[in-house]
Amino acid sequence: MRACPRGHDLDGDGRTGRARDAQGYGRFTGDGAMALLSRHPIGAARDLGDLLWRDLPGATQPRRNGAPFPSAGAQAARLLSSTGHWVVPVKTPDGPVTLMAFAATPPVFDGPEDLNGLRNRDEIRLWQRLLDGDLGPVPPAPFAIIGLANLDPADGAGRRATMRALLADRRLVDPAPRSAGGRAHADPAQSGDPGLDTADWDDPPDGPGNLRVDYVLPSREGLDVADAGVVWPAAGDLADIAARASAHRLVWVDLTFD
Repeated sequence: MRACPRGHDLDGDGRTGRARDAQGYGRFTGDGAMALLSRHPIGAARDLGDLLWRDLPGATQPRRNGAPFPSAGAQAARLLSSTGHWVVPVKTPDGPVTLMAFAATPPVFDGPEDLNGLRNRDEIRLWQRLLDGDLGPVPPAPFAIIGLANLDPADGAGRRATMRALLADRRLVDPAPRSAGGRAHADPAQSGDPGLDTADWDDPPDGPGNLRVDYVLPSREGLDVADAGVVWPAAGDLADIAARASAHRLVWVDLTFD
């Protein structure tokens, strides 16, 4: 669970019991947590939040001066999920679909050891390891990975190749949702397609710039993409409402069962 205390100095500042020492950044248990809303009945969910980071196959934890950072004890206690990784079956009138929901830590706010960058990488990689059968039962198709990866495949901080690998996974489809607002607010030095951006942050050096960090990735098996987009008009009342609501913009994908 987000912001659950672990009893260790998890950020290496020599103190415990502070917001950065919680399982995910937070001042109290549940601070900054996520929720999943559905108009259709939800079945028994599987919570992968109790997986230790070190137990993910291929995990890479931070080191400083050749030693575990911030300590071996902290690494033995740290869970992988900063907020949550849920496998949630949903019963729709047309059949069941499994939602694999998560919110990963931003790959910033750390030091040269790249603690958050490495954790973000492995929080995203968890889904591929799950689909490979490395973490217990494989979710049945059709399914969709949904949530906040906090990683752009082309711009910004982080291990961007990790996001590119997930988007290129043959078991998934990238609907590539676009918006007029993303295109209209493109950053001058941007490498990726600004129409795909889902977050409107300050331009460098004051911020990371606009990035694609929110995703809906349906399974190739069992689902077809009818349409997709990002609620980010270039101007108008809805654009103002979206800007006041959050730096993130709503990603939507219309899916049909094949």
